[in-house]
Amino acid sequence: MDTTRMDTTMPTPIDAMDTKAFKRSLNNSDNYHRRGFGNTNEAMDVMNEEYQSDLIAEIRDKNYVLKRGNVTIHLAQSFGFCWGVERAVAMAYEARTHFPGDRIWITNEIIHNPSVNQRLKDMNVQFIELENGEKNFEPVAHGDVVILPAFGASVQEMQLLNDRGCTIVDTTCPWVSKVWNTVEKHKKTTHTSIIHGKYNHEETIATSSFAGVYLIVLNRSQAEYVASYILDGGDKLEFLAKFKNCMSEGFDPDRDLERVGVANQTTMLKGETEEIGKIFERTMMKKYGPAQLNDRFLAFNTICDATQERQDAMFELVEKKLDLMVVIGGYNSSNTTHLQEISVDRTIPSFHIDSSARIGPGNCIEHKPLTSDLERLENWLSDGELVVGITSGASTPDKVVEEVILKIFELKP
Repeated sequence: MDTTRMDTTMPTPIDAMDTKAFKRSLNNSDNYHRRGFGNTNEAMDVMNEEYQSDLIAEIRDKNYVLKRGNVTIHLAQSFGFCWGVERAVAMAYEARTHFPGDRIWITNEIIHNPSVNQRLKDMNVQFIELENGEKNFEPVAHGDVVILPAFGASVQEMQLLNDRGCTIVDTTCPWVSKVWNTVEKHKKTTHTSIIHGKYNHEETIATSSFAGVYLIVLNRSQAEYVASYILDGGDKLEFLAKFKNCMSEGFDPDRDLERVGVANQTTMLKGETEEIGKIFERTMMKKYGPAQLNDRFLAFNTICDATQERQDAMFELVEKKLDLMVVIGGYNSSNTTHLQEISVDRTIPSFHIDSSARIGPGNCIEHKPLTSDLERLENWLSDGELVVGITSGASTPDKVVEEVILKIFELKP
């Protein structure tokens, strides 16, 4: 292995119109792998052994309901690992097998689940660390293998790794790639990309790197603020301050909001993304008239099927008579947080935990409310009959869900 260190600074940004050409060139490289290494079945067998659960299979067979003693569990009918997550983890497992003697890095968590990421560390996959808020690529050498996680990596990171002569294993979810293609279309037709997402989330960072001119809005409130500026103008300095970290370099709201297209971080709430699309559609129609709408506004469906299915299943679950809800997934998992929001909006006592280790000892739980840090609650399971709703984010293995359910049964024998 050539351990020659190379320049560790990010390369000069690719011209906004050349990102598609760069990705096409990368796809043709012998050092770039997007389709695995032909050992998918073996990797899936290992994953099934580590992550699947007989108890969860039993609950599925019983129409997603299981009663033991005075506890009834209602499991959401769509939860846990999605296809994109399974694919990403399987490719990481394959890479470790395919490159047994090479150093392997990953640019971020493969998915937002602590147990899965720890498993990769146990397999001697090293994680790029942050220094002063920036990823430190200095230890990565020419010839090293680098895995890109399920939510992707920025164009600049891919360019750096390619220039360094690394072998790249790209596990980016195809749904994320679909959003990248969408903002590429916006760029081609000189539309500003309005991206519904969290500006500091890895997926949104990657998506914005493929965009030309872009603005990131977190929620409906921010979208309405932008729409009002389009229609009536406003304080430009206030606008720029409000979206300081959420826009492309040199963004000018007086110039760059005349033609817009909508995209989203794939794990955002489906309904909110649709509402934001409608806000900008109505705004452009009101501002420029129906005849110009098709020229002024673009929208493509970039909502992830798996995210939508889990949210739909959660909406069904919260209609049942539940005493409490347990939402399982990484605390930095956006799709898990949005499942929690659905429960909280229905005023159901709801507990977001990342593993069964958050339960106990005794009848206590350490959980994360939506808007605060971890909290500890004693006597969280009441006496008598108890009906508990359970769901998990798309990065959570069935085995973790099983462990949580067994903990609850243990506390209420």
